[in-house]
Amino acid sequence: MTDSRKTAVIKVGGDVLLDQQEREGLAQNIKDLHSQDWSIVLLHGGGPQVNALQEKHGLTPNKVAGRRITSEADLTVVKQAIAGEVNVNLSSELIKAGLPAFGCNGASGNLIQASKRPPVVVTGAGPDPIDFGEVGDVQAINGELLSGLFSLGVIPVIATLGVSEKGRIFNINADTTVVQIAKALQADLLLLTTGVGAVFRDLDKPDTRIKQVNRKEANALIEEGIIQGGMIPKVEEAMKLLSEGVGSIAIVSGRHAGAFEAVANGTGEYGTRIVE
Repeated sequence: MTDSRKTAVIKVGGDVLLDQQEREGLAQNIKDLHSQDWSIVLLHGGGPQVNALQEKHGLTPNKVAGRRITSEADLTVVKQAIAGEVNVNLSSELIKAGLPAFGCNGASGNLIQASKRPPVVVTGAGPDPIDFGEVGDVQAINGELLSGLFSLGVIPVIATLGVSEKGRIFNINADTTVVQIAKALQADLLLLTTGVGAVFRDLDKPDTRIKQVNRKEANALIEEGIIQGGMIPKVEEAMKLLSEGVGSIAIVSGRHAGAFEAVANGTGEYGTRIVE
């Protein structure tokens, strides 16, 4: 934690921001935590918005196992969509709800320091290393800067870009990055928000929601294909925090009133909690 208040780190997917009900619900859920004196930081992606802008520029989105491969041309679009459209719109939604949102990106004040990702083998993409292009791996989080923003009473709303020591900008994976932020702040609560809002054995059957999974169970669900696509990196990265001092981790939707409070209190009405 950064001070005597509890700290919540929230990752917001771009899919969530396409829906007005989701945006309004998200803002209200954040307002619930803020009214209880939580320090809050938001990190957002913007995959659908990037895809749409790529298509307008005649570019084809390229993903492997839920992770985006980014060419130099793609990076220009990523910056325009995520640090521009998505960051401004999300910040304004929170301000409309009466929250002190402060829009920024990972290059602001060396907030998210990164280096180019080397070719790596990833789950679900076969045995060969994948070169992700203009994609960076997080090297450090400027926790002191975040603490300073908390002391000013604002809610940092961070676009998922990273910056190298020489000022090179990288696209960075939001699920990976939010884990590093939660770890740096020793957050009490990490929320990974999605439109689906939980892990389900069958997406067509709401009563198959998995309320809680441990590490062994999560790995088995990935092997079975129940956890798939973009949910794989969310769960894998969250599992890394289980022994890193972060209090609670959950996949949840902001659509439902009181969902974030329920997850924070561990009452089980919403989402999927990830435990050791």
